[in-house]
Amino acid sequence: MSSESFEHSLTLASGARIPLLVRRHAQARRLRMRFDPVKGEARLTMPPRAALKSALAWAAEQSDWIERQCLRMADNVRIEDGATIPVEGRRVRIIATGTPGRHIALEEDVMIVGGPVAHAGSRVLRWLKERAKEALDAETRELARRHRLPLATVSIGDPRSRWGSCASSGAIRYSWRLILAPPFVRQATVAHEVAHLKHMHHGPAFHDFVRAISPVDPDRARIWLRREGATLHRYTI
Repeated sequence: MSSESFEHSLTLASGARIPLLVRRHAQARRLRMRFDPVKGEARLTMPPRAALKSALAWAAEQSDWIERQCLRMADNVRIEDGATIPVEGRRVRIIATGTPGRHIALEEDVMIVGGPVAHAGSRVLRWLKERAKEALDAETRELARRHRLPLATVSIGDPRSRWGSCASSGAIRYSWRLILAPPFVRQATVAHEVAHLKHMHHGPAFHDFVRAISPVDPDRARIWLRREGATLHRYTI
């Protein structure tokens, strides 16, 4: 058995109920809770032999955390003139000049965007994705080269349930939204995916290797993503 899923619901402290998708996974070693900000549902992963009743009781204990995630995602932030967005963990205010030229300049806590004001959001989004691709490509290739690992390609996308993935072919793909997070979060994610070039699992050997090659504390990054990661999906055009 690789996995099986059950549909339940979770009652929050406010009395609101949200969908709870419970997945029993063969490779899970402990209970894990995630929140999908797009679907507005909680996701519980449990080991194959764990008791469902105990898992649901543990999930209920996480209701305060889930409610905080719901509140954070209550309002999306449009990427446009006047908006404030995070860039590598820094809060930056977008200022569209409306002047000729489409150059974008990041100056301390402001982002100066040329060209028509109405198109500022799409240009900023394109700039963020290009910056993400450049940083992630460089850091991934350098780490793989240093440890002589068989990297194939590096690309970006906008997945909703993961920050990175590594295929058995050696192709690594990341969420472009990592460029919004502090650099240590991106660097730990790179180390995680590069480690999969050697270990295509999440066993002890894999985690030991992540710690050996990561330039930052992977636990700190994991905690940050657990607490703040959902907010990175707020930003849209």
